[in-house]
Amino acid sequence: QVQLVESGGGLVQAGGSLRLSCAASGHTFGTYVMGWFRQAPGKEREFVAAINRSGSSTNYADSLKGRFTISRDNAKSTLYLQMNTLKPEDTAVYYCGASPKLYRSGYDSRNYYHYWGQGTQVTVSS
Repeated sequence: QVQLVESGGGLVQAGGSLRLSCAASGHTFGTYVMGWFRQAPGKEREFVAAINRSGSSTNYADSLKGRFTISRDNAKSTLYLQMNTLKPEDTAVYYCGASPKLYRSGYDSRNYYHYWGQGTQVTVSS
């Protein structure tokens, strides 16, 4: 089992940047596929990005490619999401998820992940 705690959210102007972190408990962080999702008010939680166990493979929602970068530091048991050129429509609660499954199709689905953090609010003003 793993516990996840997100941080780094806040209020930023459009065009700005933020880096989110997701700290994992325990010594097994490197055995989990990790993902970021987000949920805006009144909307479903949607896929943002995913990364395999070693960090050598990443995938993104098509609409976010080029602006967001997912990475991980297994030695620090931490997942990151670098968000650049932020837009008001990026406003949402951002969640990290962990999955013990193989890094194959399905990583863009909420059901793929077994563990979730509590979320961190990102607000982008226009």
